[in-house]
Amino acid sequence: MKRRIIAVVGRPNVGKSTFFNKICGRRVSIVDDTPGVTRDRVTAETEWNGRALMFVDTGGIEPITDNLMLKHMKDQAETAIGIADVIIFMVELHTGITANDHDIAALLKKSGKPVVVAVNKVDTLGENPPEFYEFYGLGFEDVIAVSSIHGTGAGDILDRVVELLPEDDSLEEDESRIAVAVVGRPNAGKSSIVNRIIGEERMIVSDIPGTTRDAVDSDLENEQGRYRFIDTAGIRRNAKIEDRIEKYSVLRAKAAVERADVCVLIVDANEGVTSQDERIAGIGHEAGKPTVIVINKWDTVEKDNSTVNKFTKDVYDALSYMTYAPLVFVSAKTGQRVEKLFPLINDVYASSCKRVSTGTLNDLLNEATNRTQPPTDKGRRLKIYYMTQTGIQPPTFVVFCNDAELFHFSYQRYIENCIRNAFGFEGTPVRLVIKQKGEDYS
Repeated sequence: MKRRIIAVVGRPNVGKSTFFNKICGRRVSIVDDTPGVTRDRVTAETEWNGRALMFVDTGGIEPITDNLMLKHMKDQAETAIGIADVIIFMVELHTGITANDHDIAALLKKSGKPVVVAVNKVDTLGENPPEFYEFYGLGFEDVIAVSSIHGTGAGDILDRVVELLPEDDSLEEDESRIAVAVVGRPNAGKSSIVNRIIGEERMIVSDIPGTTRDAVDSDLENEQGRYRFIDTAGIRRNAKIEDRIEKYSVLRAKAAVERADVCVLIVDANEGVTSQDERIAGIGHEAGKPTVIVINKWDTVEKDNSTVNKFTKDVYDALSYMTYAPLVFVSAKTGQRVEKLFPLINDVYASSCKRVSTGTLNDLLNEATNRTQPPTDKGRRLKIYYMTQTGIQPPTFVVFCNDAELFHFSYQRYIENCIRNAFGFEGTPVRLVIKQKGEDYS
């Protein structure tokens, strides 16, 4: 189930972070009386009435300012607005409507997103004070009194947010299509790759508005199969806010990966794998999504006989946890080898759906343990009783043993490699769940 994104926005020091922490049930954002404490966007996942939600806390918005940091905070808040499904606009009872509140309201109306106005610091029970009703003047239908400190009104806010979300039916993907998330850093060539695919390879193509303003789903059908490409647009580059840029990219990648069957990680050949690429790649890996690594702009790289091998080694050294992912060198500009993406996408998706019978797995397990004996610790040896596959996407295997603490990571890696060597699973993470005999694995 896709996690809908809820952005909490407003001017500085109206209690956004306190409200955010109260909803999430833990102290995620830093809270202080000093305006501007929250400078970066902070995210946390929760559920309400059976709906999966991702809340995004933002720094305060100063619509007109010469302060560089406040400008950057405004930029990141606008980014949160752009990717949100519903927006909680927080204002403060005691200050009334300010000029900044009016400017933020205009920004939110322009976004076209559903908005719930949360009037904070209504700390008394009973009838709302007369000044509460002033906030209907901002021009939004939903105005709800809350107290971030006490948590009152939070349930009313969440009830209304869930009502404003698109119906679950709109999240159902066409199961006959492979959903492909195209992720990577800004300017790596994500949109260029998608445009090249759609423009050169298409037979049937339709653009479907995505859940965010800066993402578009493109359906495509060709002789290789039926696909839905989820493109996440990059944002402007600025060296002074590089760490914040990284947060934007990672949040976009999370939203796209969550809906995808396969991830295509685009890496700029001129820059190689950066720390930001590593973070974005890790999102797909942790989510259990099969991945294809695409080295774009290969036409701009000077080459000799060892260039491909050296670059491949560098990529897998940087992404050492993803050596299972196939790698292809392409040029979105010239179209070089872009067509090779389709069979790779098909292969890694098939790998993620592959099942192996319990009997076959245990034949492999017996052979593996005979070849390399399980480890011992203080005279006690690990005994592996049997293994069974319990799930796909990603392929998940439960291994029962006498003592889970003896099943060291290195031996788990050995068993995983034996599974891969015997059955393939190219391109997909493989999950091993270690259970002691008698534990329930359901």
